[in-house]
Amino acid sequence: MLRLTKKADYGLMALKYLAEQQTLAASIRNGANPAQSAKDIAEAYHIPPQLLAKILQTLAKAGLLVSHAGTNGGYSLARSAHDITAFEVIRAIDGPLFITSCITIHGTCDLAGHCTIKEPLRKVNDSIKDLLNGIRISDLIDPAETNPSAALAGGLVSIGL
Repeated sequence: MLRLTKKADYGLMALKYLAEQQTLAASIRNGANPAQSAKDIAEAYHIPPQLLAKILQTLAKAGLLVSHAGTNGGYSLARSAHDITAFEVIRAIDGPLFITSCITIHGTCDLAGHCTIKEPLRKVNDSIKDLLNGIRISDLIDPAETNPSAALAGGLVSIGL
């Protein structure tokens, strides 16, 4: 079964949080987007703070986050949430995505000349990569989380007939 690592999960959650805060700042605070601390993100999602700090540093080194020093420091998105993909986050944290290991530290697999699944698995790998490239951090945001009037309405939906 294909499964994201906990680190990748936490990285996606952190970028989602930062995107939500950015959207809230744009709608409430006239566009001011203060950096968010690793502690605030860790508390919001019950993530181990030391692990999250390392993940955020990795994402900053990859150019997905900007690190702000100082007493009001923290992290912010380096680009728009619409311009950052799930694939970029996962790759930055976990490295290249491969569902099979046709190449080993000793070179190519012993079955390379006779393998009948290498090409179909490459297609599956490419499909997963394309799918993850199509998911933007902005797609992960729950509109009710970033729309103050929706939160005040208690999330009720009205349907006009």
